Amino acid sequence: MQIAPFDLERWFAEVEHDADIMLAESGVRSLEASQFDTDPGKLGYVIPTNGDPQLRERIGSLHDRSADETLLTCGAQEANLLAFLSAMGEHAVAVTPTYGSLTALPDSLGEVTTVPLEPGSWSLDPEAVVEAIRPETAVVVINNPNNPTGRYHDAERVRAIYEACADAGVYLLCDEVYRLLSPDPAPPVASYGRYGISTGSLSKAFGLAGLRFGWLCGPRSVVETAWNWKDYTTISTGIIDQHVAEQAFERSDELLAESRQLATEHREIVAAFVSEHGLSWYEPDCSVNAFVEVPDGFATGSSFCRRLVEEESVVLAPGDAFGHPDRFRIGYGLERSELEEGLERVGAFLERHA
Repeated sequence: MQIAPFDLERWFAEVEHDADIMLAESGVRSLEASQFDTDPGKLGYVIPTNGDPQLRERIGSLHDRSADETLLTCGAQEANLLAFLSAMGEHAVAVTPTYGSLTALPDSLGEVTTVPLEPGSWSLDPEAVVEAIRPETAVVVINNPNNPTGRYHDAERVRAIYEACADAGVYLLCDEVYRLLSPDPAPPVASYGRYGISTGSLSKAFGLAGLRFGWLCGPRSVVETAWNWKDYTTISTGIIDQHVAEQAFERSDELLAESRQLATEHREIVAAFVSEHGLSWYEPDCSVNAFVEVPDGFATGSSFCRRLVEEESVVLAPGDAFGHPDRFRIGYGLERSELEEGLERVGAFLERHA
């Protein structure tokens, strides 16, 4: 198994530590640990290692799945890895642009056919996805709401893809880390039936990225195989992570309401900035990410983002990392004061180089 370097994470590793403002963070601002009881008692393993049965039942019920069809993981990143290790065969279909691991992981295990969203509107074409399915296809993967574009594909289109997958005996894996940022979330793919798999986490919508707490919901055979693989990765989630996660779910209405309000207000701030500076984008439906065209005078997203961090100490994500070198990703889920200062610095940079 060989895997390509994760370009986005390598970029962050290079520039994030020394920069003043991280304007490419892909989740909602981090909550303070003081809001939670962080003492779980003894610091042993989570037993059973697939997660507390009651918490698995609670998360599973949100996906119309049982506790035995739910596995608790160290973030959605591990959930996706375990899903591919469990469901991947010779071939996968992946809708792009998307988060890098959703193409790199299956590509390290087999062959991947990518199906692009319609540039500009980033609309999902179910027929194009279905046409890419082969006899040897094992899994189709989408990210909904989409990272980096913020596009939320409607349930009818996703359902059409699922029905075609089910007819072909192919799993539909959906990374749904942003789903709960919607005030009216669509049904999770795991709830669609036998071939639906959902991954999620508390990182993005809850503002608890540091917990490294996620989940995988789907068919029992896939979940049990994933649990077997997990014995060779992290064995269990952290005991503190699960302890805080339980509290987060108890307070989910409150915490998600705060996150949704922040996302809405900050999207309006970014929309005004984009309009003021004559930039081009698709305004996100649901997320705290937006994919913006690189302004004139810069060859690529990489050159634009590198120049910006050098001159203004502000980090954006180059679209090159998502296969679109003509764009950059901006994250607007951070604290209001940081967002406003970051945009002010980007604005000054654009004015100098207009």
